[in-house]
Amino acid sequence: MQPRRTVKELLVAAKDAAELMVDLAYAAVFFGDDSMAREVLRLEDRIDDSLDELRVTCMLAARTPADADALAGVLGLAMSIEGIADSAEDIARVQLKDIGVPPQLRDDLRYAEEVTGRIRIRDGNQLAGSSLRELELPARTGMWLIALRRDVDWVYGLDPEEVLRTGDVLFLQGPEEGMDALRELAGVPPRGVTEPTDDDRLTDLDRAVDLVVELKNVSEVAVGLAYAAILLRDRSLAAEVSAIEDASDDLFHGLEGWVLRAARDLEDPAALRGLLHIAAASERIVDSAQSMTRVIETDDAPHPIIAAALSETDEITADAFVAAGSALDGASLGDHQVHTNTGMEILAIDRGGHWIYRPRSRRAIRAGDRLLALGPEEGALRLRELAGDHRPEGDEGEWVMDPDESYDTEWALGDDDR
Repeated sequence: MQPRRTVKELLVAAKDAAELMVDLAYAAVFFGDDSMAREVLRLEDRIDDSLDELRVTCMLAARTPADADALAGVLGLAMSIEGIADSAEDIARVQLKDIGVPPQLRDDLRYAEEVTGRIRIRDGNQLAGSSLRELELPARTGMWLIALRRDVDWVYGLDPEEVLRTGDVLFLQGPEEGMDALRELAGVPPRGVTEPTDDDRLTDLDRAVDLVVELKNVSEVAVGLAYAAILLRDRSLAAEVSAIEDASDDLFHGLEGWVLRAARDLEDPAALRGLLHIAAASERIVDSAQSMTRVIETDDAPHPIIAAALSETDEITADAFVAAGSALDGASLGDHQVHTNTGMEILAIDRGGHWIYRPRSRRAIRAGDRLLALGPEEGALRLRELAGDHRPEGDEGEWVMDPDESYDTEWALGDDDR
């Protein structure tokens, strides 16, 4: 009989799996990939097992009313993670049940700055027998390996000395051209995705698709900021997640209108059902992200095991303050290839209370900016070095909202600098 896992281990496993589910679910729909969608369902089973075990462990650990009160936040966080996983499963089933997805949606996201993909290493590959350190995949292809499945075993937080084998299933993130380069290394034919056609006309369907894309981006940002709010015990970030939740409601209501208008011009309006399914699931992901932050909305500190679990997952949320004269001061994210060189994805920039979500690579950084990022722990240290943030490792501090400051939100996700 295997030893029972700790609450922290179970939370880490559930969080990592839920985040991977979201990435794979969207990718499955956008690439029309049934195999990727089935991976989402496998991960859902894994999360269910972890959370069932977590509930039992918490009940066994609660020996007094005080214990039960302290562990209630842990169970609340677990329920939110479960909500994210369930929503990701709903998105994956859009692909598996062949619910209508307009080609415009796939065109919009196939050529995004970053994609998620699944590759099985086949015979005749150039990867098997080498370690991740030797392969240097990020430098060679721009792709980051976020997880690996070997038969029925999943591996997160991969060690640089991990040696790849033929038959391994790799889950990666990075630019689309990097995916094709990695497929070649893995002995897999290129996808052969065709370029979308250029058409300056903005139809009702185009507007609906744009809102689905924005809901996807909003849902991913909301989850990242929710984890950051908990880890940093930052109520201002929790307030931002609530603002995102309000905005996601507005986006979804607007989407419904554009879908109905677009349906008038289609011979088979049922082809638009997938847009509504994906958008509704994305909105539920934002709801779950907001529910996570309730653990820090009271005066009582959340159970320390929550912060411990979030800080030891495959990817952590970290912040970095940009110092005057640092490498990033006056530069753009692309100038230093921040994502490639640190592994950290910049979720948002806090510029004097003005939030910029999902900044693109050409976004200029200024002294005083606070960067919120998601990625590997060692990447957080490299990001702070670039920013000139010399706080000791693990010293996140707590950023307090100034009641006299006005806080605006920039909802043009990834817009150019103004």
